[in-house]
Amino acid sequence: MPRRARVKSGSGIYHIMLRGANRQEIFHDDADCLNFLDLLHKYKLKTKVKIYGWCLMSNHVHLLLREGNEDISTTMKRIGVSFVMYYNWKYGTSGHLFQDRFKSENVENDQYLLTLVRYIHQNPLKARIVKQVDEWRWSSCRQYYGTHDELRKLLDPEFILGMFSEDNILARERFKEFNERVNQDQCLDDLINERRLTDEEARVLIKKLLNGIEIAQVKSLPKLKRSEILKKTKGIQGLSQRQTARILGVSRTLITKA
Repeated sequence: MPRRARVKSGSGIYHIMLRGANRQEIFHDDADCLNFLDLLHKYKLKTKVKIYGWCLMSNHVHLLLREGNEDISTTMKRIGVSFVMYYNWKYGTSGHLFQDRFKSENVENDQYLLTLVRYIHQNPLKARIVKQVDEWRWSSCRQYYGTHDELRKLLDPEFILGMFSEDNILARERFKEFNERVNQDQCLDDLINERRLTDEEARVLIKKLLNGIEIAQVKSLPKLKRSEILKKTKGIQGLSQRQTARILGVSRTLITKA
């Protein structure tokens, strides 16, 4: 059955989410995050897309974009394909990295647009990775607060800040208060808790998955059996590949390839 075409946004603005296949990590280190932001900047310049927000988490990405001089699906395909090529080259892997097509929702009014900006920025906070939204390096929050990225100008903050005040200083103050307000925002049906498991919690879940095999034995299992187990660990919510590698005593490359 052919896929249904996406319904175009009347405003041209979309909330987009890219998720790793089987919820696997797509960013393993700072270099991976920087590469994705470089690609985002590259295609911003090429397609004239406006960027109102972003947040990079370990296994997914949130973007808030206004369509540029081409269909948003084409722009996202360019970004996705380019990052997968980089990822497969760096880690010696092949095949799919992202889960299906990107998910998206149309943004048709200013109130929901502001809700989305806050929701995106509060992802790391609600995942309990940070205690303050501006502690997270890999989102647009700091740039809204006035910190400039000397390497690239990703954010187009004027449209959002203009909703708070014509005075730039006052707008940033009001935006900050709104951005940090406690809320129950839920967007794009993304209700997955991204809280990291402790090693103790992770070991309990891994032992259940192993079904009688000792954790210490996994690294010595035949290749196919070991790969089967490592692939299953990717489905454990809140468990990073770095954590899995440490607990099982295997390299992250083996987990990535599984």
